[in-house]
Amino acid sequence: MALVMDILFALLFVLLPAIILWLIQHQSWAQKLGAIILCYGTGLLLGNLGLIPQSVAPIQNTLSEVTIALALPMLLFTLNVKQWSQVAGKAMLSMVLATTSVVALSSSFYFYFIGLGEPVEATSHLAAMSVGVYTGGTPNLAAIKAGLDINVDQYLLFHSFDVLLGASYMLIMVTVAIPFFRLILKKPVHLTFETNQHGHHYDDDNYAPLLQKDNWPHVGKVIGLSILTLALSLGLTELATAVFQLSNSGALVIILLTSFGIGFSLFKRVQALHLAYKMGMYLIYIFCITVASMANLNELLNFNPIVAIFLFGTVIGSILLHALFCKLANVDSDTFMVTSVSAICSPPFVPMMAKALGNSSVLLSGMTTGIIGYALGNYIGISLALLLQKLA
Repeated sequence: MALVMDILFALLFVLLPAIILWLIQHQSWAQKLGAIILCYGTGLLLGNLGLIPQSVAPIQNTLSEVTIALALPMLLFTLNVKQWSQVAGKAMLSMVLATTSVVALSSSFYFYFIGLGEPVEATSHLAAMSVGVYTGGTPNLAAIKAGLDINVDQYLLFHSFDVLLGASYMLIMVTVAIPFFRLILKKPVHLTFETNQHGHHYDDDNYAPLLQKDNWPHVGKVIGLSILTLALSLGLTELATAVFQLSNSGALVIILLTSFGIGFSLFKRVQALHLAYKMGMYLIYIFCITVASMANLNELLNFNPIVAIFLFGTVIGSILLHALFCKLANVDSDTFMVTSVSAICSPPFVPMMAKALGNSSVLLSGMTTGIIGYALGNYIGISLALLLQKLA
């Protein structure tokens, strides 16, 4: 009976994102809220209305760990390094400046708060998640949580504030920010780039192709390659742990998953697996529902205000510092804005920003820097947290 219960709840967590994505396709209110908010909201309701028995906890833990481990390489398989060379200059510089800004701000807040007596580990986790927020959004937050074994309630509280900040940020970016940054930064350059037949796969919520019979061999290849990536990462981690007596093997697993994901993307046959990104995002949605269902809403409501101060201060300060750096480096306004959006909100929001800018030439820059951000954020966020803990 217990086994049947576990299987039923596992299927529930796996299928709920499909229902949410169907709602987004057919209901305007769901489309406005977005998949991430609906997934977290659904998970919180399930977990706090007494609908999930305590015995299901091991399934929740396993599912949250497996989904992020398989999703991470999938998000990186379609990275086109050769295509990136076409837009590398100012777009890559802007992404580096964005990353530098958030590392500087989050490190500053870390030292400030531990000076006030805040716990070193918990505060270093805030710094790592702040880097994740400003380099790739939810996928990076999820990866950093797994790599550093961050407390579920701390993670969800941080992400809740991130959702509020992200919604406000996008509203500002597509309205008043455009004339403001075009006034203070270099005028944008309009270029034209060719996109391949699968160039749209980042920017819509239509996941129906994953269910089409003709695509099943394609889906099977993506799953098989992702499992291979995970197996290689776990194997090397076990070896490194035995040889070097590592204390944080989870961080190494995430770094290796990222590295192998990028490495496999260099092969054209892997890069052609255009459904890999959507499959990765679907697993991220499963992760969101599962993790949210494990949170205690009463504990979230009695939150530590330091989490909000850390996130809002770091992200807002990073945006301003990023803009200043771009001004000094002669990066144009549209490149700054699209890389900022790709970093904070991830690639699915880039088409919206490019449309608001009336500049389709920045679409490729935004998409590519967003995927690059998934990799950068994992490396830098985890490394920063471990370094800050050593320095304390």
